[in-house]
Order: sequence, then C-alpha cells, then structure tokens
Amino acid sequence: MRYARIEVDGQERVGLVVQEVEDTAAGDVSAAVVAQAYSGATLRLFPPGTDLLTAAIARQAPGDDAPGMALADARLLAPVRPASFRDFVSFEQHVQGAAAMTGNAETALAAWHQQPTYLYGSPHAVVGPDEPVAGLPEDQALDFELEVGVVIGRDGRDLTPEEAREHIAGYLVVNDWSARDVQRHEMRGGLGPAKSKDFATTIGPWLVTPDELEPARVGDRLDLTMTVYVNGVVFGQDSLAHMGWSFEQLVSYASRSAWVRAGDLIASGTCSGGSLAEAWGRAGRQEPRPLQPGDTVTMEVDRLGSIATTVVAAAPERSPIPRATPLAELQARTGVRA
Repeated sequence: MRYARIEVDGQERVGLVVQEVEDTAAGDVSAAVVAQAYSGATLRLFPPGTDLLTAAIARQAPGDDAPGMALADARLLAPVRPASFRDFVSFEQHVQGAAAMTGNAETALAAWHQQPTYLYGSPHAVVGPDEPVAGLPEDQALDFELEVGVVIGRDGRDLTPEEAREHIAGYLVVNDWSARDVQRHEMRGGLGPAKSKDFATTIGPWLVTPDELEPARVGDRLDLTMTVYVNGVVFGQDSLAHMGWSFEQLVSYASRSAWVRAGDLIASGTCSGGSLAEAWGRAGRQEPRPLQPGDTVTMEVDRLGSIATTVVAAAPERSPIPRATPLAELQARTGVRA
C-alpha cells in the first residue's frame, strides 16, 4: 500500500494511492513529466484527522464510500513529520568518490568498513515533494543526495536485524540537500556536517509499505533502481541492493543502547552517482557546476515513485555571520579572568 499526506482546500488529509502511477521516460524527466505520470492515479481519502503512520502500520484502507480525487489535483506534503532523522553512509562507491575531496579516501574507506556511521539531521527541515528548495545565502555549492529512507512504525530498543524488520512501517525517497561550501568549513573544525544540512531534506512522494517491495527482495537487500536527473538528463544511477548494510542492520545498529521511536526517519545515505560531491571528488575539480536557481532535480526509485524539486534563490542574508571574539579581547572587555 502507498499512503500519501496531502493538502485539500487548506486542510491536511491522508489518502491511499489506489491506481498505478505511470513510469516516467528515462532521459526526459522534469517536474511536469512527473506530474503527468501521476495523472492516471487516484487517491481515496481517509476521514479528517487520520494519522498516516497509524494507518500504514495497520495496513488500513478507507471504507468503500470514501471520497476520491485525482492524485494530479492534490498537493503532496511530506508523508510523515519525522520525530528524528538519522542519515547513514551505506554505499561504498559513494564513499570512495566523495572522500577523494578530503585527501584521506583510504582512511575514510577503512573506517567505513568497520561499522555503520550516521549523522543527525533536523526533522524540522523536512519538506514535501511539491516544495521548492533554496540553499544557504553564504553557500555557492548547492548539492543533492539521492537516498532511500525507512520510517519506524513502533518503538524499539536493542533490536536484532530480524526484529528490526518488524519495526519498519514503510519506505520513501529522500533527497538530503547539502551546502558543500559550508560543509567543508564545518568539517575542517572536526565537527559537522550541521548547518550545511539543516535547511532542507525532501521526502516523498508517499510511504510505501514493505509488502509492496517483496518482489524486489534479494536476501536481505532490495534491488530497486535509483536514478537522479538534473534538468531532465540522467545524472547517476545505482541499485539499493548495493548498500553495505541492509536497512534491518542499520535500524538494529541505531537501536543499540538507544531507542528508535515511531516516526523516526532512517536513511540509507547517498547511492553511487547520487550527488555532485562524488563527481567532484572523482574529477578533482568542481565539475559539473553546483546547482543554480531554476534547476530541477528529479529522483526516481523503482516501486517508490518520483520526486521533482526546483531550486529557487536563497533569501538575502539578514545579518553577517560574526567571527568569534578572541579570549584576550573578552577578558579585557569584561575583566573576567577566572
């Protein structure tokens, strides 16, 4: 089943996608093409106030008399409002490419093999597939990252991978936007990424329950083709089956001595060919160019659907970022020396 959260007449509603969405044509993908692909699908609406995650966990369907509407007429919102966002680094080839920018690719790859690694993103930055995205005003290197995420359906702690599978409510497409200039500066200080990530994370177009993906299962992996297009042209492609760890293993790791809660979003990390940074690392220079206002980034994952996002100009900087005040100046100004 596929559950969408939409806006109807200014009101949030939950709907069940009940017809197949047409496949988009490779090499000719844009926001308009994705919208056309949705034209043959319809939504059956749940009663107002229905919680999407609750419906997905129970595999609920609206009653036979539920109102319906064309999916193309709906404004899609982020399927869930995540309680938290953990973003892993699960694809070996992406690590090889992206780490080349740091000059320590071998060290990074050796550390990657030892155990999973994730960063925390801001759940407040999550936006839906129909929302444009602006980067940071101080950044000139806006990038996309093609990922898949799972949403936790019920609380758990110290889960085995086998137990973790039962805690996954559904899957969705994730674009983890990145401001690379800001990220490089943050990580030189031994921390981050942080501010370089918390302006936007696009998820959608809907939440797909695990049973829908079983035909693509190969052992504990899912062979789903992941493709990203920039302005309608294929940029990169990979299979979700190439994750170094399965989603069940990632959820299990996240739950070690910690809680994963219903509504948490856990993402795979960027697939091979799924970001500009990886291409920059392999080329040794910042080519292709960073994203610019007017560009459209479209991400398509088999069985999960497509999201197409247009980049818009960042809001003007309202106040400059100050440099730190040196300690000697603070002591002179305040007289505090203890």
